[in-house]
Amino acid sequence: MPSKLKSLEPWQQNLAVLWLGTFIAGMGFSEVSPFISLYVDQLGNFTKGQLSIYSGITFGVTFMVVAIVSPLWGRLADRRGRKLMLLRSSLGMAIIIGACGFVHNVYALIALRFLQGLAAGYIPNASALIATETPKAKSGTAIGILTTGYVSGNLIGPILGGLLAQTFSIRLTFIITGALLLIVFVLSLTMVHEHYTPDPRLLKKEKRPALLTQVSNPKAIMVLLVSTAIIQLGNMSIYPIISLYVKELMHNVGPITVVAGIIAALPGISNLMSAPRLGQLGDRIGSGKILVSGLIFAVIMYVPQGIVSSIWLLGFLRLMIGVSDGALFPTIQTLLSKLTPVSYTGTVFSWNQSAQAFGSMAGSLAGGFISNIFNYNGVFIFTAICLALDLAMVLIFIPHIWSSRPKQQE
Repeated sequence: MPSKLKSLEPWQQNLAVLWLGTFIAGMGFSEVSPFISLYVDQLGNFTKGQLSIYSGITFGVTFMVVAIVSPLWGRLADRRGRKLMLLRSSLGMAIIIGACGFVHNVYALIALRFLQGLAAGYIPNASALIATETPKAKSGTAIGILTTGYVSGNLIGPILGGLLAQTFSIRLTFIITGALLLIVFVLSLTMVHEHYTPDPRLLKKEKRPALLTQVSNPKAIMVLLVSTAIIQLGNMSIYPIISLYVKELMHNVGPITVVAGIIAALPGISNLMSAPRLGQLGDRIGSGKILVSGLIFAVIMYVPQGIVSSIWLLGFLRLMIGVSDGALFPTIQTLLSKLTPVSYTGTVFSWNQSAQAFGSMAGSLAGGFISNIFNYNGVFIFTAICLALDLAMVLIFIPHIWSSRPKQQE
């Protein structure tokens, strides 16, 4: 493999290595996430209510911290380079997630999950490095390909984690995940190359102008960041109730957990297949067209999910949601990179990560709250309304995005 990598252009070599790194990182993160509540249950004698509260805190504290600290890491990335942030994140996550396998009370686990939020940032910094090291004309394609790395890792992770937890234990799954992330650290250290010259004012630790004062269209930047939060809110609002909805549609008969797992995986499968192709299409016709079309398509696909009576139809609609995600998240990253000066790419990508983390936290809470009031159906309708409002916001505040051609976006 190393000899083949040497024959590639530098940006292609980075893409190949970071694809593997984000694949392992995505797999490692998703290996343990489905089992956090089960692990919490092993750490004490809790009532059902206590278990729900502790599990929610353990799951949510990481997103809360990520939302707060990501801009700080982004500024450091712009000062010292994105590769340093890749090393910080992968090594920190390796140590912290591995340590989770050794805790014996829920408070220690919550503390480590808090620290995990401080160590987060591998995937957005990989995206930022690819965005700055890749020729602008190919950035949409490259980011779309990179997206398939962590999406495919997220698909395989829960399956591998389930097998590891069943064969060994949840504790050992945390330790194995830490070892996988240590591999990511070594790959990033030895095989990722960055040719980046930071803004001299940053090296002198001078206070540089704020990001929004250095871009030609600050309104577009803010709209894209809000879009990230809304899209992720929609994704995460479904996450807490999807298995319960499957159980209801199957009338509590049959292999419910197996079917629920398949239904949950379907968006990732179609995302994996669609993201690179949509990235290439965006490079040809304009990323703005892909964003608007993706939002329209998502609204159309979410509405019927709340009124279906067939598990097969739900599966098809969830598969289509992966296509819309393949159009939305990579396209937003591409537009942010094209609208932002190179010296601020780390900052804007860290803001994007904060927006995504905020959406994750808000979506989880919204899904539970709305399902209690309007049943599971209401969650899908709520998500469709949020995405429709996001579409309206994009068209109202950055109306030129639909007609912009690739050269104008660069």
